[in-house]
Amino acid sequence: MQNYPKLLICLFLTFSFPMSNFAQSGRIPVRAENGMVVSSHYLASKVGEEILSKGGNAIDAGVATAFTLAVTLPSAGNIGGGGFLVYHGANGDKTAFNFREKAPLKASVDMFLDEDGQIKDNSNHEGLLSVGVPGTVAGLYKAHQKMGNLPWEELLEPAINLAENGFESTYNMNWFLKWVKEHHDDELYAATAKAFLKNGEEIYKPGETWKQPDLAKSLKRIQQNGADGFYKGKTAKLIADFMKEHGGLITEKDLANYEAEELAPVTGTYRGYEVVAMPPPSSGGVALIEMLNILEVFDLEEAGANSAKSYHLLTEAMRRAYADRALYLGDPNFNPKMPLEKLTSKEYAKKLQEGIQIDRASKSDSANFNKAHLRYESPQTTHISVVDKEGNAVSLTYTLERSYGSKIVVPGAGFLLNNEMGDFNPIPGHTDTKGLIGTKPNLVAPGKRMLSSMTPTIIAKEGKPVLAIGSPGGRTIINTVLQVVVNMIDHKMNIAKAIESPRIHHQWLPDRTRFEDFGISPDTKKLYEQMGHEVYEAGSQGQAMGIYIDWENDLLYGAADSRSYDGKAEGF
Repeated sequence: MQNYPKLLICLFLTFSFPMSNFAQSGRIPVRAENGMVVSSHYLASKVGEEILSKGGNAIDAGVATAFTLAVTLPSAGNIGGGGFLVYHGANGDKTAFNFREKAPLKASVDMFLDEDGQIKDNSNHEGLLSVGVPGTVAGLYKAHQKMGNLPWEELLEPAINLAENGFESTYNMNWFLKWVKEHHDDELYAATAKAFLKNGEEIYKPGETWKQPDLAKSLKRIQQNGADGFYKGKTAKLIADFMKEHGGLITEKDLANYEAEELAPVTGTYRGYEVVAMPPPSSGGVALIEMLNILEVFDLEEAGANSAKSYHLLTEAMRRAYADRALYLGDPNFNPKMPLEKLTSKEYAKKLQEGIQIDRASKSDSANFNKAHLRYESPQTTHISVVDKEGNAVSLTYTLERSYGSKIVVPGAGFLLNNEMGDFNPIPGHTDTKGLIGTKPNLVAPGKRMLSSMTPTIIAKEGKPVLAIGSPGGRTIINTVLQVVVNMIDHKMNIAKAIESPRIHHQWLPDRTRFEDFGISPDTKKLYEQMGHEVYEAGSQGQAMGIYIDWENDLLYGAADSRSYDGKAEGF
C-alpha cells in the first residue's frame, strides 16, 4: 500500500524502537507486527493481546478485553451497562453491534417527576429508577457468535481468574472507595460495600490485592451459558428480586426480552478516507461525519495544528452538528424518520459551510430550537481498539454512564448497575438554561434506547482499515474523536501525538468553548476570543485509545491516552 502519506508515522520510529510490549508513553507510539489492543487498563490490554497471540481475531480480543475491564476498571468497564462495537475487516467487510441499554417495560415518559412536574430526588441519575436494562453481555455474545474464532468459554477465563484471585488495586479507585465507605450503612449500597471494601468496611490501599468472588460467579454463569447466563436464570433473578424489593422497574421479563442488534454502520468520506462509525442510537457517527463534511472545504493543514484559526473552524463545525444532534437524533426504532442521509451528505454540509465566517464566531441561536440547551452527560465511559494479525479492526465503546454508574451493586451478583436512564430527556417539552432538554426524539418510552454520544470509529482507505479510534468523555466524545482524526489526516501527526494534543469542546448550547487547562497557549486563546468566542477552562477531555495500521510496512502503531490513569497499548 502506497497511498497513505497523510497518515504515515514518522519513519524514524520504525528504526529507533524495538518490537516490544513496552508501555506507550506520551507521544511515542507502541509498535507491533502481529496484533495490538489498546484499553484503559493495562491488565485488560494484556489479556486482549494474549487472546490475539493464541489465534483469536479482533472480535475475540475485544470481547475478552471488555470482560476483563468489567473486573479491573469498574468505573466504566461492565456487564451491567451497554455500548457499541464497530468492525471493519481487512477484506472490506464492515458491520456494527448496538447493545445500548433499554428502558424497562414499566418505564413512562414522566417517571422521574413529582406532582409539580419537577425531577424528584435526582431520580434520573440516582437510585434504581435510573437503571436501564443492561446490554453489554448480549452485545458481546452476539458479536462473538457472528464473528468470533476462539471458544466463548476461553474468552471469559482471564476475567474470571482476575475476579477470583484478585489483582493489585490502584489509586484510580481511591475517591470511589472513600464514597463507598461513607455510604456503607445505606441498605441500597450494602452490596457495593461488600464488593469494594475490605471485609465490607475498610478501603483497599493501592497495591493491596482486591478479589471479587460474587462477580466471578456471575462471569462463570455467562461463561457456561452465554448471554442466557446473564439474562435468564440466577443472575436475572438476583437483579429482578433486588429491583422489586427496592422500588426498581426491571423485571425478569425485561431481561429475557433484551436483544442486541447488528446494524449497518454510517459511512462518509473525508479527504479520500472512508469514515465508518456507529449509527443511532449513538449520535456519534452522524455528528462526526457531518463535522468532517463541513471541515473538508477548509485548509486545516495551512491553518496549523492547535492554532486559533483551526480551533475556530472546528468550533463552527461542532456548533452546527450538535444542534442537529439535539433536534433529530434518538432511538431509530422509535424515530423511524430521522434524516440521516441528509445529515451525512456533502450537499447539506455545503449549506452549513456558507454560514461560517473565516475570522468571526457564529452565534448559537436558541430561538431556532425552542431555547434548548444540551444536557450534561457523564464523561465516565471506556474504549477499546483492537487490530489482529490479518488487519481486521474493532472499535468498541461501552459505559455505565456516570463513574461507577448508579454505584449500586446487585447483591450476590457482584457487578455495578448503570444509571443510563439519565440520558433520556427527563421533562417532556421543558428546556432551560441549566441544561435540561425536553424534545421528543429522546423522551422515555418502554423498551426504548436512550441517545448516546459514544463514537467508536474506524477510518479506512481503499477498502482497508487504517485507524481504529474512540474515547470516553460523555458529550465531549464526538469532538475528541474528531480532533484525533483531523490531527492525523490534516496535520500528519502520528497516532500518539494526535491523541496527546490538547482538545477543545463546543456543543452548540451553552454557547461557549471548553479548553483543556493545559497545552493551549494564552496567545492562542486570546486570538480565539478576539473572533467572538467565549472560553472556559476545565480539566482533561477524554481518554482516546487508538491504533494506526501501516499497511505498506506491515506494522501497527498504538497509543493509550496519558489522560487515562491505567491505560496501555499492548502489541506483539
